[in-house]
Amino acid sequence: MQRVKGIGVSPGVVAGRAVVLIHRAQVLRYQIPAARLAHELRRLDESRGRTREQLVDIQARVAQRRPELSSLFDAQLLMLDDPMLLPRAADIVGEQRVNAEWAVQQVFQEFSAVFDDVADPYLRERKGDVADLVGRLRMNLRQGVATPRDLLRELDEASVLIADELTPSIAAQVDWSKVRGFGTDAGSRTYHTAILARSLDVPAVVGLHNASERVQAGQLVVIDGTAGDVLLDPTPEELARAARHADDHRPAAMVEAERRRPASTADGVPIRLDANIEFPDDLAAARYAGAEGIGLYRSEFLVTSGVDDIRDEDRQYEIYRRMLEGMAPGSVTVRTFDVDEEQLASRLSQRPLAAGWEPDEERASRQGLRGLRLSLTRPELFRVQVRALLRAARYGNLRIMFPFVSSVEQVRRARAMIVEAAADLGGRGEHVPHVPIGVMIEIPAAAYTADLLAREVDFFTIGTNDLIQYCLAVDRADERVSRLYEPVHPAILRMILMVRRAATRRRIPVSLCGEMASDPALLTLLVGLGLTEFSMTPGAIPAAKQVLAELRSDELRALARRILRLATVDEIERVLLAALGRLTLIKGVTS
Repeated sequence: MQRVKGIGVSPGVVAGRAVVLIHRAQVLRYQIPAARLAHELRRLDESRGRTREQLVDIQARVAQRRPELSSLFDAQLLMLDDPMLLPRAADIVGEQRVNAEWAVQQVFQEFSAVFDDVADPYLRERKGDVADLVGRLRMNLRQGVATPRDLLRELDEASVLIADELTPSIAAQVDWSKVRGFGTDAGSRTYHTAILARSLDVPAVVGLHNASERVQAGQLVVIDGTAGDVLLDPTPEELARAARHADDHRPAAMVEAERRRPASTADGVPIRLDANIEFPDDLAAARYAGAEGIGLYRSEFLVTSGVDDIRDEDRQYEIYRRMLEGMAPGSVTVRTFDVDEEQLASRLSQRPLAAGWEPDEERASRQGLRGLRLSLTRPELFRVQVRALLRAARYGNLRIMFPFVSSVEQVRRARAMIVEAAADLGGRGEHVPHVPIGVMIEIPAAAYTADLLAREVDFFTIGTNDLIQYCLAVDRADERVSRLYEPVHPAILRMILMVRRAATRRRIPVSLCGEMASDPALLTLLVGLGLTEFSMTPGAIPAAKQVLAELRSDELRALARRILRLATVDEIERVLLAALGRLTLIKGVTS
């Protein structure tokens, strides 16, 4: 037995087979049952096929514009056939019985070591080609697997999670009925995820330094959050002790009562917690978590999943109707398609593109034409979606939300098309009830004109993920600048406050969705800024309720006023976590 010392941040003792998450590489490592080995090898082969098709397509498009550059992709195509890459990854899957994503990552590390020892600078730089190819392979392996929660659904037994780092947004997506506890290399008692663990009553140890490197996928591990220990290959006596602790649960009736309890602060200020969902099947998870409604349904799954023909109005109508019926009487906010032109074009490739559609070589950026902007350039598709939504509206409490809005003109054009769609349905003899129309505030232009947009719509939703990215000019996928993606940057906090005030002046509701809402520490700050409606991943709702119930709204307002006077991210995080850390320490001592 090996004992790894850390910092116990959430009490309790649990045992399970290890699942290893390397957050820096965005890869989860877990053991594969023998019966799934063939399936895992097939995934690897399918990823290779998709990667080859994509590289050939990219090479052909580059050749049209810059023929001299197309040869750059020859190296990656050759690597796909290198016996030291994917055949080696397949061997690792079979020998170590680990998932394909981890096998590919392990091969990349082996390749990297070779390139690092090469003296020739030109050859050393080829490591970037390998990294690009491996990233594409991992992306294609993730098709149909959107989050760590999706991966963890496939585990055959109760597990413990060992990670180099565990962000609150990932922790909030984990199925904690399968994952009994966790340990992380990084962290302290005021670590955001430590606060989340205490709220969920999940045993946790942080500050383990290199546990993610020492622990093997499938290894038997005990997490002792009381003593701050992680035991590798524990003795039968330690396993028995963990089993005794695991049996000491709160009564089921108490857990059920907490789940159904509406969210509020300690002084009784009601807080509305809705759920973000990707697929209609996620509705059950949202209801079980205690969501009051669906604050964000990402309808673009109809485009990106390739399951249905997005030109089929009846098919869309059936999906929306079932969702509204399933969530009634709670509201369901459906975001109209938020995809870029390449995603849409790939779904419509069977038909010629409409006039006015710019060819790829004439576009400066795919990112610019997406969301409502794109919908307005494809009115026939937008009308199909709007008619389907309006037809379904009589079966529940529907709200329609436009994404990626940057001007009042766009909102007016879209609302006019909704009026036209309602008239079309009226001509068919169908009754169309009143449906509130809102916009996502996720571009600085929308935030700075929120007072003008508020006159045109019935509600706002602040989409923090994109708002932070565009406001701070940071691409989270670019590791060179991803550290600059700071949710508590003073500019972001002031922008959120500005939007909330604009909505309040026009007396329209405003909610906030994105990773900020799923982080318990940031959630308390947002309440201090005057927000009372949030939409988050379903798994984050129980923790949010528990954290909010311990805090008074007047204390949070005072904390927010203090934080708004601070000039740096470091100062803001230190003050925020110290305040919340004191609360959870007191709670841990008194409970």
